[in-house]
Amino acid sequence: MSLEALFNAVIVKPKESEETLYGGIIVPDLGNDKNETGEVISVGPGQSTQMGNFLPTTVKVGDIVVLPTMGFTKLPYEGEEYWVGPENQILAKINKPIVLDEILKETKKSLTTEEINSITDITNE
Repeated sequence: MSLEALFNAVIVKPKESEETLYGGIIVPDLGNDKNETGEVISVGPGQSTQMGNFLPTTVKVGDIVVLPTMGFTKLPYEGEEYWVGPENQILAKINKPIVLDEILKETKKSLTTEEINSITDITNE
């Protein structure tokens, strides 16, 4: 991707919002101030403080975050919509539990019992 966040900026791709259906009629979500949820696609390295200390960013690419209703800038780029803003305005990060069965379905080779136990140990920490 050619978009790159600088300093403490974060670029987020919004998730598709679900439309409400009433009897087969799509009800637009106009006028409702809802917090935007999206996936982080680029993170700046961080920012220096006035004292000269460097504060690295804490969110990572791939994190699912909740953005405020105001404060982030909408950025249309190559037919897609993104949100750009400072990391300290992100309201929350959504942590999803790791499901071992889903990881095993994605692997192409068979895992040994020892490998499965090591994955289980990591996810239980």
